[in-house]
Amino acid sequence: MFNTLTALPADPILGLLTQYRNDNHPQKIDLGVGVYKDPQGNTPILDCVKNAEQLRTDSETTKVYIGPTGSEQFNQLMSQLAFGSDHSALLADRVRTVSTPGGTGALRVAAEFIKQCNPDATIWVSDPTWANHTGLFEAAGLTVKTYPYYDYDSKTLKFEQMTNALKQVSKDDVVLLHACCHNPSGMDLTNAQWDEVIAIATQQGFTPLIDMAYQGFGDGIDEDAYGVRKMAQAVENMILCSSCSKNFGLYRERIGACTLVASNTAVANTAFSVLLYVIRCIYSMPPAHGAALVETILGTPALKQQLIDELTVMRDRINGNRQMLVDKLIENGVDRDFSFIAKQKGMFSFLGINAAQVEQLKQEHSIYMVDSSRMSIAGISEANVDYLAKSIKAVL
Repeated sequence: MFNTLTALPADPILGLLTQYRNDNHPQKIDLGVGVYKDPQGNTPILDCVKNAEQLRTDSETTKVYIGPTGSEQFNQLMSQLAFGSDHSALLADRVRTVSTPGGTGALRVAAEFIKQCNPDATIWVSDPTWANHTGLFEAAGLTVKTYPYYDYDSKTLKFEQMTNALKQVSKDDVVLLHACCHNPSGMDLTNAQWDEVIAIATQQGFTPLIDMAYQGFGDGIDEDAYGVRKMAQAVENMILCSSCSKNFGLYRERIGACTLVASNTAVANTAFSVLLYVIRCIYSMPPAHGAALVETILGTPALKQQLIDELTVMRDRINGNRQMLVDKLIENGVDRDFSFIAKQKGMFSFLGINAAQVEQLKQEHSIYMVDSSRMSIAGISEANVDYLAKSIKAVL
């Protein structure tokens, strides 16, 4: 049976990481992998996580399954983190949340749930979007189409084209939106633009699927949830996929959440039963350790404040890296305008160079980013930014 298979290409980002690790250049720079890095290039365990782990170690007595939905306290706290504790959808008991194996697991659960709701549904994703979105949805047997989003020439949103496209989406379809820190462009909707998109969603009746992988990395925990919270107030049905990888630094623990917002309690209960069926067929039970840490952090006021403080440090560092790169490019006499990088949010931006120039950066300067020129801003530091700016100038 295996002899019938054809080898598939390696994931481009993971392939880059292998090349980077095998490169002996003393000034090599990894701008490919999407993880937070401190000024020394490390991805540390957050202090709030260390403190939560100590508390869990002292109190945990068993490793038995919790159940297909995961910890109910985790689910409740994640809902409150996303929506705010006094959100009308929570108070009306029309929200149901389950813990999942990371944000990717949440998206796959959502895809299979959508397939149960409407096997013929089309999922509309932004152009561009996270590379794995299309594969996740197509693997569930769904059709994926794109709507305009990022203008590579002007480095701005194609907002008018985006809204015109969304006005044509059927009520039977799903539209995926990035809550904040758009991956890969770094271009987010303003609150006013969110309001327009929400009005279109209400008018068209399609189901929004919001991917919130970076809550807290844009402007703050509450600020980054503006679109999520307003959308949940306005529409009858909505799906939210959350990740704890970035904002809690729990990458390898694989913890996320999938949340359904329904029109009323009865519909929420029915939808929840289908969600449980989907989970049982995919992985049966979610990981518990990462969820327990998140639960401890969010449920302990001192640890939650510590999380907020550490998120502020990470967010400020990324924003500082953006401005630092722009300043260094100017300082090194680059005459192209790269100011857009400092205006974008989150961990990613397109540098705006072509694939040949990206390859030149890799081959001649040992600077690694994907062919689209999407770069992970967290990989920039005071130690490497001057070399990076000089190298960029050399390939322009």
